[in-house]
Amino acid sequence: MTSVTQQRTARPMEPTAPALVACDIDGTLVRTGHPVTLSVRTAAELVRVAGHHIVLATGRSLVGALPVALQLGLDGAWIVASNGAITAHLVDGYYEITEQHIVDAEAAIRIALAEAPPVRIAAEIVGAGYRVSTPFPNHELNGAQHSVRDLSEFWTNPTPRLALRGPSAYQLVPSLRAAGLTAIATRLDWVDVTAPGISKATALEEIRTHLGVEDYNTVAIGDSENDVEMLDWAACGIAMAHAPAFVIAAADRTTGTIDDDGAASALLSLLN
Repeated sequence: MTSVTQQRTARPMEPTAPALVACDIDGTLVRTGHPVTLSVRTAAELVRVAGHHIVLATGRSLVGALPVALQLGLDGAWIVASNGAITAHLVDGYYEITEQHIVDAEAAIRIALAEAPPVRIAAEIVGAGYRVSTPFPNHELNGAQHSVRDLSEFWTNPTPRLALRGPSAYQLVPSLRAAGLTAIATRLDWVDVTAPGISKATALEEIRTHLGVEDYNTVAIGDSENDVEMLDWAACGIAMAHAPAFVIAAADRTTGTIDDDGAASALLSLLN
């Protein structure tokens, strides 16, 4: 995976200059399946009013990220979805996809079927839902599910991300990475697959450059494996207190847990 970690300018953040504040969604801004709390929504609004850019950076598909953006009132904001494979700009309730990286679905699926034949496959349809080999439980995928009749439909229809679900799916990660793909095991039975060299950090760096934010005025808040590169990329990486030890090690400091509304505390700390 290509790293976008840079040699940061040796200077502290400038509170009066616009910062780019990248926020993971699940486990950071929200508990999965629950709405944004009032504390987090209020903190996000104060950060925006102060002139900073809040960017949602999530493993969710775009259709799953949009409701959270709307709950937070982030009109005019940027969204990094599908672990960096999709970048979108939200304006007046509508979104424009500004960057999309297509994954080699055939290569990933052939590896999965060779090593874990019972695996279920989902291929993201941007802004709509997923093509699936077998229906997934409704709460596991955002948007509509469309069952395929033939596996070739997965690679004749370009997709930015695959989800592979099955017993011990995490064991597919080494083979997928050896094939040059980006593979992240979000659970023991779930692997997300995207194009080579793609991460939340690569997408955020493009947005930072576009917005003209100085590299020392970047902040990231996250809690999971797919946040590690983002935390390393930011001048100030903040890990949720419930994150695994290796995620906390990638950050500069920690905040509270999801139960403590730790993201709200982290956001408010940027105003001091």
